[in-house]
Amino acid sequence: MTAPPPKQHIAQTLLSRAHSPQTTETLFTDRIKQKPLYLRPTSPSASDNRSRRRHHRLRKKEYFLRHQRPKPLSAKEKRASGIHELAQGEAKHEVFKGLHALWVRYMQEVLDLRADGSTGQGGGMVTAPSHGSKLVSADFHGAEIEVVRSGCAGRVGIRGVVVRDTKFTFVVVTERDEVKTIPKEQTIIRFRVPLPKPETDANVDADTEMKEDGQKQSEVKELVFEIHGNQFQNRAIDRAHKKFKWRNVEYL
Repeated sequence: MTAPPPKQHIAQTLLSRAHSPQTTETLFTDRIKQKPLYLRPTSPSASDNRSRRRHHRLRKKEYFLRHQRPKPLSAKEKRASGIHELAQGEAKHEVFKGLHALWVRYMQEVLDLRADGSTGQGGGMVTAPSHGSKLVSADFHGAEIEVVRSGCAGRVGIRGVVVRDTKFTFVVVTERDEVKTIPKEQTIIRFRVPLPKPETDANVDADTEMKEDGQKQSEVKELVFEIHGNQFQNRAIDRAHKKFKWRNVEYL
């Protein structure tokens, strides 16, 4: 009794229908018979899966931390580092006079002032409806302010250059080189903006331009403003992008 012929592989049978015997044998040998078999290792246990996920999470966190910007300091860290504290040698009124001069030029540009007290917008005058929004949105770092009315009588009369404009306070350096913190709440603050000097003729004799100090002070023209601190309880950067509405002042 003869043994039955070996059963032909199904792939070889299908190839023989489309190709010649020699091509069929070649394709079957190269593509199927000698094709490497890739075996996956045994499935890992639950603990291995957990460690692999933890390792992937740590690598992902390390990558993002390496490519991210430094994290900003929190309010607690800023207080602990003393980043906003003025050193004793730096709290000098003379030091901040230059800052005040820069602020005066800044306010003159914001209000578009001219030497005669008018503005560049059609020659009109500075009024609350026309320039109120500009004053509210302005930055007061460098302004020389004076407390004219306050819920605390001891604060009335304090005058100095603003070195910090926070949400609820003005920090000023007085002429006595003292650092004072003025709360904005229930406080009316006055500040002045000198008018720009008129342009003089270049041919005018220099001797005629020089005057006595007292006479110069008497000829200085300035605009006087008073602001209500309750309406300024915002940071300077927040006021610059905020739209304000007219409201009645109920606490007066």
